[in-house]
Amino acid sequence: MTRYPYLLFDADNTLFCFDEANRHAFRAVCETFGLPDAQDFFERFETVNNATWERFDRGELTKDETVLERFRAFFAAEGIGGIDPADCNRVHLECLSNSTYLMPHAAEVVAELKKTHRIYLITNAVEAVQRGRLGRSALAPYVEEAFISETAGAAKPSVEYFDYVFAHIDGITRENCLVIGDSLTSDIQGANYYGLACCWYNPKRVPKPEALRVDYEIHNLRELYGIVK
Repeated sequence: MTRYPYLLFDADNTLFCFDEANRHAFRAVCETFGLPDAQDFFERFETVNNATWERFDRGELTKDETVLERFRAFFAAEGIGGIDPADCNRVHLECLSNSTYLMPHAAEVVAELKKTHRIYLITNAVEAVQRGRLGRSALAPYVEEAFISETAGAAKPSVEYFDYVFAHIDGITRENCLVIGDSLTSDIQGANYYGLACCWYNPKRVPKPEALRVDYEIHNLRELYGIVK
């Protein structure tokens, strides 16, 4: 009998290589608005960007506020004026929606597991970006549905988000599904809140947290075969 027949995959940096797509999108912003496309400049943006999305995960900002605040706060920290954060965000998201970079072995693993499992995406990403890149990617034929927080009216890690997901998948139970994701604050915390088995995708081998329940930990997506088959 198939173990965990329902697989709930996070998208960014679990199946899609968001780091590569994000670097490409930031380069497009720099080229459009005459900013320096230097690695240290990008790394400073990422510090602000990650902190802003963590505020979203904690429910302190809406998604619309988050995507603008990251640029506003970054420009304020850098002393840059005269550039509209909304224009930067538009260029950034348009570039992301066309980016289909995948994590190592993602296409192979999803295609193989689709033979025996039902595959879904659970994501807090911007809907237009997620729909665009999923539709253009090699994953599209294998994913039954992408549950995006904008449509759900709630975001990971909230119970309300998983209530929405469970209401839209026939046959799923807390016992027959597995959450797979790289984010401790949204994927693993969300699975903890909802009482779901979870698999932490940790390719960078970050130390395992003490405060969260992590049922499985993998460093390569191919390791999923030994868990779910």
